[in-house]
Amino acid sequence: MIDVLVAGGGPAGLAAAAHAALAGMEAVVVEPRERPVDKACGEGVMPGGVAALRALGAEVTGRPLRGIRYVEGGRSVEAGFRGHGGLGVRRTELHAALHRRAAELGVRTVPGRVASVRQDADGVRAAGLRARWLIAADGLHSPVRRSLGLEPAPGPGPARYGLRRHYGVRPWSDCVEVHWSPHGEAYVTPVGDRLVGVAVLGHGGAGYDDLLAAFPGLTPLLRGPVASAVRGAGPLRRRVRRRVAGRVLLVGDAAGYVDALTGEGIALALVTAEAAVRALASGRPQDYEAAWRRLTRTHRLLTEGLLRAREHPRTAGLIVPAACRLPRLFAAAVHALQ
Repeated sequence: MIDVLVAGGGPAGLAAAAHAALAGMEAVVVEPRERPVDKACGEGVMPGGVAALRALGAEVTGRPLRGIRYVEGGRSVEAGFRGHGGLGVRRTELHAALHRRAAELGVRTVPGRVASVRQDADGVRAAGLRARWLIAADGLHSPVRRSLGLEPAPGPGPARYGLRRHYGVRPWSDCVEVHWSPHGEAYVTPVGDRLVGVAVLGHGGAGYDDLLAAFPGLTPLLRGPVASAVRGAGPLRRRVRRRVAGRVLLVGDAAGYVDALTGEGIALALVTAEAAVRALASGRPQDYEAAWRRLTRTHRLLTEGLLRAREHPRTAGLIVPAACRLPRLFAAAVHALQ
């Protein structure tokens, strides 16, 4: 019997499989897409995620990131990372590097899709395979999560979406820039010597170019060839009842998601994947729920706070001015997230 079956071969799933292999367990990944897998992503890896990749032994190339900069109109404020920096990396390069590392460790990837799970006291059956445990890393719209009844009804409020495209221009900064407007946010991440990714966040209904037009200070900097098609993701918020259901553990976006506003998705996917495997290896899978809450607490609190300020008419336009007036507080928030 397989020790760990992983549904989804994105960063969270591949990291979980690699950690399982390092713990001496047989791991198999079920993934329907051709590799390398691309998706809408800000493509900035926070320092904690870079450390997690290094600990896993995954060799990822990209552009070093020094910190985070907020920009709105003529105002800007930035905070550098403490210690090791972050990394701007194409999603396809990140996926290829994690797939290489997982394969080096003996992880097998099979084509297929996990749509439902049957489990008993000894194991699980999914995608025609039998395993002791299933790690669901199948993304925001996780079919496994839905099939287990772990997804409550959507909460009130407008849904937010993300759209990403690349431009063949030389990066003008070694920070991730977050440009703010009344209509949303634009994340600019250097990912190559002549390549930047621009991810625009906002409410649904508008196309990429319409959303980008809300940032008149940014668009003149993107006078280069369009280097990729637009990719989208959303609705971003995903509430989850719990992350452990019998012999199934949820990791990455499948485990719940607040928003891309603070840019920690990849880092959290990597560290929660490791925590899930650690719980399985110790024979205490129930410990993963508390570990997930601890690892994601700061992200959830700060992201919820920013979203509430963003959605309230009285505070929506105060975020960047407040960060400029209180640069130490802004730096403390960036350091807490890294």
